[in-house]
Amino acid sequence: MIVSTQSNTMVDILDKDLSSTEIFNYIKKINLNNDINFFYLGKKSYVDAWKLQKQLHESVKNNDIPSLVLYLEHDHVYTLGKNANSDFILSNYPKDVQVIQTDRGGQVTYHGPGQLIGYPIINLNNYKKSISWYMRALEEVIILTLQQYDISSSRKDGMTGVWVQDDKICAMGVRLSRWVSMHGFALNIEPDMEYYNGMIPCGIQEFGITSLYELLDENIDVYEVMDTITQNFFKIFKV
Repeated sequence: MIVSTQSNTMVDILDKDLSSTEIFNYIKKINLNNDINFFYLGKKSYVDAWKLQKQLHESVKNNDIPSLVLYLEHDHVYTLGKNANSDFILSNYPKDVQVIQTDRGGQVTYHGPGQLIGYPIINLNNYKKSISWYMRALEEVIILTLQQYDISSSRKDGMTGVWVQDDKICAMGVRLSRWVSMHGFALNIEPDMEYYNGMIPCGIQEFGITSLYELLDENIDVYEVMDTITQNFFKIFKV
């Protein structure tokens, strides 16, 4: 049975044991009233979440459903963009990490417990048909979210994602088809930072990685972060 509750910011929290097929069927059949709709899936394998993204991406492209954002968490995985250099995964990487070649842009990225993953499947035909505008909009959503925790963050020229000084706190990589997006962002809340030692994150050697936990030295409620991100999506993505 599908169990769904709603937070104050219209995030549907789905039963963590649902399969990707059950989630897809549920989203297809319910009445989605917002321009962008938000769902929290709990922990899902990267492959299952990718399959679900592809199904929902087709539905949004065909205007069967409106835009949406999937929030979730993955087991340990290194993902490579379609043109990524596999040498950025080091030979000493932990053996409990799955390595997956994807169809997104960008280099090597780590996903794992303690991150909040966001997969926006947004029809940019309803906003602005510009990948640079979309990436800056995603970054602004995260920058505004971090401000709520008194963390000053910014962009770096020529690089995607969100940075706290010289440390990346949120990685991003996307793919567009017919101006509908998939893939998205990985915000470090409290991941095991040791897993970054087995790779060169995003192919960037001269800068570091950080998390909300390292910056604040306190445990952060993932649902609170998710709600704040959702509020900022509504601010930035206005029809």
